[in-house]
Amino acid sequence: MGAKLDYAAVFDAIPTPCTVVTPDLVIVAVNDACLRATRRTREEVVGRSILTAFASPPGFVEALRTSLEQVTSTGEVDVIPLVRHDVEAERRGELEEHHWNLVHVPVFDRDRRLSWIMCWAEDITPLLGAAPDAHDDGDELEPHIHRRARDLVELSSRLKQAYRQEQQTVSALHEAIEHQQRFLFDATHDLRNPITGLMTELEVALTESDARMHPTLRKLHRDVERLDAIVGDLLALARLYTATPPATDRVDLGRLVVQELEEHPPSGEVITRLDPGVVVRASRVRLARVLSNLVANAERHTTSKIEIVVTADPPSAFLEVIDDGPGIPPADREKVFHRMYRRADARAKDPRGSGFGLAIGREIAQAYGGDLYVADHPGGARLVLRLPLAQAQS
Repeated sequence: MGAKLDYAAVFDAIPTPCTVVTPDLVIVAVNDACLRATRRTREEVVGRSILTAFASPPGFVEALRTSLEQVTSTGEVDVIPLVRHDVEAERRGELEEHHWNLVHVPVFDRDRRLSWIMCWAEDITPLLGAAPDAHDDGDELEPHIHRRARDLVELSSRLKQAYRQEQQTVSALHEAIEHQQRFLFDATHDLRNPITGLMTELEVALTESDARMHPTLRKLHRDVERLDAIVGDLLALARLYTATPPATDRVDLGRLVVQELEEHPPSGEVITRLDPGVVVRASRVRLARVLSNLVANAERHTTSKIEIVVTADPPSAFLEVIDDGPGIPPADREKVFHRMYRRADARAKDPRGSGFGLAIGREIAQAYGGDLYVADHPGGARLVLRLPLAQAQS
């Protein structure tokens, strides 16, 4: 629920040299550590084969090719525990001796097709440099290197096993989540028809039954309405994950507010300050749902009036709904976006609420690259919907 993760920045910050290649071994990305280690630029390597981009010796290239072809054919991690590949020294024309441990990790898409291979290279030259002093004939150095290599092979084997187990766990987790979301979508969708039919029958009964039955029928009708609202919220959440996302439109937030207030006027006073031309790209239906939930939340807590503000501060657009009620304490400003969480005063003022409204609003905002949060306000609650301006997306 936090800020959107900048994966490119994380990739570049990794201290271990890493290269990302396609299944046909063309480099599509390198991190800063790789460029420093090889003393190359992105322009020199991106778009080229990993087998030729770094001026590697034939033995290294053959070991690299064999390992990557193994990953491509098996879809499993492969490790080269010890391989020599010298790199160019700071003084051009000179080479520095380096030894590497290479780990090649497959990356799959949702259909389990191989998309990329991540090539991790750990410079173990300092590790080998920690070897005991060798005799002139080198009798001590070679066994030390082999012992280190065996240690690395054993460690790599454990890492491969742990990685496979993690992949299996993550895959099973994704499958369980998708199954749960599909079940939620199907179940809530199927509940709508009988609930609608029950509401219709109760409305007919209210017009035709004995007046003495009206209080009971009205209570039943209110309960069914609440059930319908809860099912509607569950269906909205399920659609965010399982249904095909609706097409995005250019939505003028000010016009959206005016139209929604005309079609669904709140019960109390509403003051608007709407800057013109504040346009975002999103589903109008979904944004209308967010606005409706925010206004309903404000109606529940306000004492006299609601204020709706639309502004732009490039690259973002802002839609604020402000009430003059008791406000939301800082300790609860994240909790109110948790599903089914309701503060005590909200339950007291509207026991029929589902606790899904603000959670749905934040899910929708984040689906379009924005956020929904509680901002500071001297009196009452101030909920802010932030979305990227359409101009900034194009």
